[in-house]
Amino acid sequence: MKNILTILIVLISFNGIAQTNKGKQLLTEVSNIVKKYENISIDFKYTLENTSENIKQETKGDVILEGDKYKLNILGVTRIFDGSTLYNISPEDEEVTISKSNNDDEDSITPSKMLSFYQDGYTYAMDIEQNIKGRKIQYVKLTPIDSNSEIKYILLGIDSQTKHIYNLIQIGKNNTKTTLTVNSFKTNEPLSKTLFTFDVNKYKNYYINKLD
Repeated sequence: MKNILTILIVLISFNGIAQTNKGKQLLTEVSNIVKKYENISIDFKYTLENTSENIKQETKGDVILEGDKYKLNILGVTRIFDGSTLYNISPEDEEVTISKSNNDDEDSITPSKMLSFYQDGYTYAMDIEQNIKGRKIQYVKLTPIDSNSEIKYILLGIDSQTKHIYNLIQIGKNNTKTTLTVNSFKTNEPLSKTLFTFDVNKYKNYYINKLD
Protein backbone atom coordinates (compact mmCIF):
# COMPACT_ATOMS: atom_id res chain seq x y z
CA MET A 1 0.00 0.00 0.00
CA LYS A 2 2.82 2.40 0.87
CA ASN A 3 4.48 1.81 -2.51
CA ILE A 4 1.23 2.46 -4.38
CA LEU A 5 0.64 5.74 -2.53
CA THR A 6 4.21 6.85 -3.13
CA ILE A 7 3.80 6.23 -6.86
CA LEU A 8 0.48 8.11 -6.93
CA ILE A 9 2.12 11.10 -5.27
CA VAL A 10 4.77 11.12 -8.01
CA LEU A 11 2.09 10.69 -10.65
CA ILE A 12 0.26 13.91 -9.83
CA SER A 13 2.89 16.24 -8.37
CA PHE A 14 5.87 17.82 -10.09
CA ASN A 15 6.63 21.17 -8.47
CA GLY A 16 9.96 22.61 -7.34
CA ILE A 17 12.19 20.65 -9.72
CA ALA A 18 15.70 21.94 -9.27
CA GLN A 19 17.65 20.82 -12.33
CA THR A 20 17.69 23.05 -15.40
CA ASN A 21 17.26 20.84 -18.47
CA LYS A 22 14.60 19.66 -20.91
CA GLY A 23 13.36 17.09 -18.38
CA LYS A 24 12.76 19.88 -15.87
CA GLN A 25 11.01 22.00 -18.46
CA LEU A 26 8.63 19.19 -19.41
CA LEU A 27 7.79 18.29 -15.81
CA THR A 28 7.20 21.96 -15.03
CA GLU A 29 4.64 22.05 -17.85
CA VAL A 30 2.91 18.99 -16.35
CA SER A 31 2.93 20.59 -12.89
CA ASN A 32 1.49 23.88 -14.12
CA ILE A 33 -1.34 22.11 -15.93
CA VAL A 34 -2.21 19.82 -12.99
CA LYS A 35 -2.30 22.72 -10.50
CA LYS A 36 -5.09 24.39 -12.49
CA TYR A 37 -7.54 21.53 -11.98
CA GLU A 38 -10.13 21.73 -9.20
CA ASN A 39 -10.10 17.94 -8.87
CA ILE A 40 -8.58 14.90 -10.56
CA SER A 41 -10.05 11.42 -11.02
CA ILE A 42 -7.69 8.63 -12.07
CA ASP A 43 -8.37 4.97 -12.93
CA PHE A 44 -5.15 3.00 -13.06
CA LYS A 45 -3.54 -0.41 -13.39
CA TYR A 46 -0.78 -1.35 -10.94
CA THR A 47 1.73 -4.08 -11.81
CA LEU A 48 4.52 -5.49 -9.63
CA GLU A 49 7.12 -7.75 -11.28
CA ASN A 50 10.29 -9.52 -10.16
CA THR A 51 11.40 -12.13 -12.68
CA SER A 52 14.15 -13.56 -10.46
CA GLU A 53 11.56 -14.25 -7.75
CA ASN A 54 8.94 -15.36 -10.29
CA ILE A 55 6.54 -12.67 -9.05
CA LYS A 56 3.95 -10.85 -11.12
CA GLN A 57 0.97 -9.16 -9.51
CA GLU A 58 -1.62 -6.96 -11.20
CA THR A 59 -4.47 -4.96 -9.74
CA LYS A 60 -6.67 -2.03 -10.66
CA GLY A 61 -7.58 0.99 -8.59
CA ASP A 62 -8.93 4.50 -8.67
CA VAL A 63 -8.30 7.73 -6.82
CA ILE A 64 -10.09 11.09 -6.63
CA LEU A 65 -8.20 14.15 -5.40
CA GLU A 66 -9.41 17.62 -4.54
CA GLY A 67 -6.93 19.97 -2.89
CA ASP A 68 -5.59 18.21 0.19
CA LYS A 69 -8.33 15.57 0.18
CA TYR A 70 -8.46 12.20 -1.55
CA LYS A 71 -10.37 8.94 -1.80
CA LEU A 72 -8.40 5.90 -2.93
CA ASN A 73 -9.73 2.41 -3.73
CA ILE A 74 -7.09 -0.32 -4.12
CA LEU A 75 -6.74 -4.00 -3.17
CA GLY A 76 -10.25 -4.08 -1.71
CA VAL A 77 -9.47 -1.25 0.72
CA THR A 78 -10.80 2.32 0.69
CA ARG A 79 -8.74 5.18 2.08
CA ILE A 80 -10.40 8.55 2.72
CA PHE A 81 -8.38 11.60 3.73
CA ASP A 82 -10.56 14.61 4.62
CA GLY A 83 -7.67 17.04 4.97
CA SER A 84 -6.81 16.22 8.57
CA THR A 85 -7.88 12.64 9.33
CA LEU A 86 -7.20 9.43 7.43
CA TYR A 87 -9.78 6.63 7.37
CA ASN A 88 -8.64 3.19 6.21
CA ILE A 89 -11.71 1.02 5.52
CA SER A 90 -11.31 -2.74 5.08
CA PRO A 91 -14.56 -4.60 4.32
CA GLU A 92 -12.74 -7.95 4.40
CA ASP A 93 -11.63 -7.36 8.00
CA GLU A 94 -14.72 -5.31 8.87
CA GLU A 95 -12.39 -2.74 10.37
CA VAL A 96 -11.88 1.01 10.09
CA THR A 97 -8.53 2.46 11.17
CA ILE A 98 -8.60 6.17 11.97
CA SER A 99 -5.42 8.21 12.24
CA LYS A 100 -4.32 11.82 12.12
CA SER A 101 -2.27 13.09 9.23
CA ASN A 102 1.47 13.17 9.86
CA ASN A 103 3.61 15.27 7.53
CA ASP A 104 6.61 13.11 8.35
CA ASP A 105 4.85 9.86 7.45
CA GLU A 106 5.84 8.82 3.93
CA ASP A 107 2.63 6.75 3.73
CA SER A 108 0.42 9.85 3.76
CA ILE A 109 -0.52 12.28 1.02
CA THR A 110 -0.07 15.78 2.42
CA PRO A 111 0.02 19.26 0.83
CA SER A 112 3.73 19.66 1.49
CA LYS A 113 4.60 16.37 -0.15
CA MET A 114 2.32 17.01 -3.10
CA LEU A 115 4.40 20.10 -3.86
CA SER A 116 7.92 19.02 -2.92
CA PHE A 117 8.18 15.23 -2.95
CA TYR A 118 10.97 15.21 -5.53
CA GLN A 119 12.28 18.73 -5.02
CA ASP A 120 15.80 17.81 -3.97
CA GLY A 121 16.04 14.02 -4.15
CA TYR A 122 16.42 13.33 -7.88
CA THR A 123 18.27 14.31 -11.02
CA TYR A 124 16.28 14.51 -14.25
CA ALA A 125 17.06 13.65 -17.86
CA MET A 126 15.06 13.18 -21.05
CA ASP A 127 14.81 9.52 -22.05
CA ILE A 128 13.27 7.68 -25.00
CA GLU A 129 10.14 8.67 -26.90
CA GLN A 130 7.66 5.94 -27.82
CA ASN A 131 4.50 5.73 -29.92
CA ILE A 132 1.97 3.84 -27.80
CA LYS A 133 -1.49 3.21 -29.29
CA GLY A 134 -1.17 6.29 -31.45
CA ARG A 135 0.01 8.49 -28.57
CA LYS A 136 3.48 10.04 -28.48
CA ILE A 137 4.88 9.28 -25.03
CA GLN A 138 8.03 11.10 -23.89
CA TYR A 139 9.87 9.54 -20.94
CA VAL A 140 11.78 11.47 -18.29
CA LYS A 141 14.26 9.55 -16.16
CA LEU A 142 14.54 10.35 -12.45
CA THR A 143 17.63 9.04 -10.67
CA PRO A 144 17.94 9.24 -6.85
CA ILE A 145 20.73 11.43 -5.54
CA ASP A 146 20.87 9.34 -2.36
CA SER A 147 23.05 6.31 -3.07
CA ASN A 148 21.28 4.44 -0.26
CA SER A 149 17.88 4.75 -1.93
CA GLU A 150 16.09 1.46 -2.65
CA ILE A 151 15.08 2.93 -6.02
CA LYS A 152 17.46 2.55 -8.97
CA TYR A 153 15.51 4.95 -11.19
CA ILE A 154 12.02 6.03 -12.24
CA LEU A 155 10.69 6.58 -15.75
CA LEU A 156 7.76 8.96 -16.18
CA GLY A 157 5.88 8.61 -19.45
CA ILE A 158 4.23 11.88 -20.47
CA ASP A 159 1.68 12.29 -23.26
CA SER A 160 3.28 14.94 -25.46
CA GLN A 161 -0.10 16.34 -26.54
CA THR A 162 -2.04 16.56 -23.25
CA LYS A 163 0.98 16.87 -20.90
CA HIS A 164 -0.70 14.28 -18.66
CA ILE A 165 1.15 11.31 -17.19
CA TYR A 166 0.59 8.09 -19.16
CA ASN A 167 2.55 5.76 -16.92
CA LEU A 168 5.24 5.49 -14.29
CA ILE A 169 7.87 2.73 -14.19
CA GLN A 170 9.91 2.33 -11.01
CA ILE A 171 12.95 0.04 -10.97
CA GLY A 172 14.24 -1.04 -7.58
CA LYS A 173 17.77 -2.08 -6.71
CA ASN A 174 16.34 -5.53 -5.95
CA ASN A 175 15.26 -5.64 -9.64
CA THR A 176 11.58 -5.23 -8.77
CA LYS A 177 9.71 -3.39 -11.51
CA THR A 178 6.62 -1.46 -10.48
CA THR A 179 4.41 0.02 -13.21
CA LEU A 180 1.41 2.26 -12.81
CA THR A 181 -0.51 2.91 -16.01
CA VAL A 182 -3.27 5.51 -16.20
CA ASN A 183 -6.37 4.09 -17.88
CA SER A 184 -8.37 7.30 -17.54
CA PHE A 185 -7.54 10.81 -16.34
CA LYS A 186 -10.54 13.07 -15.72
CA THR A 187 -10.58 16.57 -14.30
CA ASN A 188 -13.05 19.04 -12.80
CA GLU A 189 -15.74 16.40 -12.33
CA PRO A 190 -18.89 17.22 -10.30
CA LEU A 191 -18.21 15.67 -6.88
CA SER A 192 -20.53 14.95 -3.99
CA LYS A 193 -20.04 17.30 -1.05
CA THR A 194 -19.77 14.24 1.21
CA LEU A 195 -17.27 12.31 -0.97
CA PHE A 196 -14.40 12.88 1.47
CA THR A 197 -16.57 12.61 4.61
CA PHE A 198 -16.48 9.46 6.71
CA ASP A 199 -19.98 8.37 7.81
CA VAL A 200 -19.61 6.13 10.86
CA ASN A 201 -23.27 5.06 10.55
CA LYS A 202 -22.38 3.05 7.44
CA TYR A 203 -19.96 0.92 9.48
CA LYS A 204 -21.90 0.07 12.64
CA ASN A 205 -20.74 -3.56 12.54
CA TYR A 206 -17.11 -2.66 11.93
CA TYR A 207 -14.36 -2.53 14.53
CA ILE A 208 -13.24 1.09 14.83
CA ASN A 209 -9.53 1.31 15.55
CA LYS A 210 -8.48 4.84 16.56
CA LEU A 211 -4.76 5.46 16.53
CA ASP A 212 -3.04 8.24 18.48
